[in-house]
Amino acid sequence: MRTRVKICGITREEDARAAVTAGCDAIGLVFYRPSPRYVSPERATQIVASLPPFVSVVGLFVDAEPEEILQVMKLVRLDLLQFHGDESPEACERFDLPYMKAIRVKPDTNLLQYAEQFKHAQALLLDAFIEGVPGGTGQIFDWNIIPKTLPLPVVLAGGLGPDNVEQAVRQVRPYAVDVSGGVELNKGIKDAAKIAAFMRGVSDASL
Repeated sequence: MRTRVKICGITREEDARAAVTAGCDAIGLVFYRPSPRYVSPERATQIVASLPPFVSVVGLFVDAEPEEILQVMKLVRLDLLQFHGDESPEACERFDLPYMKAIRVKPDTNLLQYAEQFKHAQALLLDAFIEGVPGGTGQIFDWNIIPKTLPLPVVLAGGLGPDNVEQAVRQVRPYAVDVSGGVELNKGIKDAAKIAAFMRGVSDASL
């Protein structure tokens, strides 16, 4: 099965177009104000309007109030919610959209337990645990921690880039990979050449 790709932290229309041109399946929009990749709902609406059909839009939230999420949903066409904080399953499931739950992986993280806890999620997004940082760490974690029998699709994140994504896909065989900092010139500003190289790495892993 082909590994899907999400390019996260999109802040500009030209970066969204570069991601789509390279063949990504989804873009991620960060609605977490402390992030350098934060976009306002109004800005996000402009980015989404620039997309062609069949590209999924993922909205990323970190322990946001339900009213804030609902307001974004009213303004921005989202296909999937991504929860990157300490949200409970009940908090994730209260919206009329599918979701995936981000898990910050440590050596003793029990991913099977998380898969049971968030059994209604569309996927688990696995990222590296860095104290006080909800995501976008640029760090990889030990991929051997991921159980082969995990009952939910795996979206692999954390420190991926053009130089290691082929190895990551070959070793983990995730449903999808998620990249942000690994394809940037500066935080929030993507590099079209790096995106293209990342996509080639994903494709080469399936050969």
